[in-house]
Amino acid sequence: MNEDQRTFTPMFSFSKRTYRFYLLSFLKHDLKASVTVFFVALPLCLGISLASDAPVYSGLVAGVIGGIVVGFLSGSNLSVSGPAAGLTAICAAAITDLGAPEIFFLSVAIAGLLQIVLGVFKLGGFTHFIPSAVIKGMLTAIGIILISKQIPSLIGYTKPDFWSNELFNIIKLNHVFSNVKSLYASSSRGVVIVAILSLALLILWKKYLSHKLKFLPTSFIT
Repeated sequence: MNEDQRTFTPMFSFSKRTYRFYLLSFLKHDLKASVTVFFVALPLCLGISLASDAPVYSGLVAGVIGGIVVGFLSGSNLSVSGPAAGLTAICAAAITDLGAPEIFFLSVAIAGLLQIVLGVFKLGGFTHFIPSAVIKGMLTAIGIILISKQIPSLIGYTKPDFWSNELFNIIKLNHVFSNVKSLYASSSRGVVIVAILSLALLILWKKYLSHKLKFLPTSFIT
């Protein structure tokens, strides 16, 4: 490639002309996209913080900071950033192996610097050398963890022994009737009704209403 054909896009490439063109062309679509991303990211941030046994507000802070910082620094026009579900199990194992949260925070800072270096030198293509089976397996495991963490909340079960005591004894057929009775007594009928209605709304919206009301984001309805 000739020297005069090369182009370089700076990290902060804002100009008055670009800003005016953006307002006239993309504001309506970006506003709809931002609302959709907000309603998708909000429960995701909360779920990841709960799955990590961290305070709920930590997930919100991670989502807000990630969205603002990456939005200004990223060179991509289409990017959604925030806490990653795939790092839940990895962070838990890292804290256990390293033995101290301070060492883990240092490793996170080093990983962030490596990401910045890879982005500056456009070396993200090296991720294609990672086998897809490894990534899919990790994401599947994280999905199972997130779903299993939410099942007690789905039925309004507030005790911490849902998997280790109540459900596990039912699966083992160990005092089934007494455990089912205990599970029923510890659950909330109101929460179960809300969960059933939410799932029914998701199914009905996807099958019958999504193509008729395209101007409403699905995440806004749910």
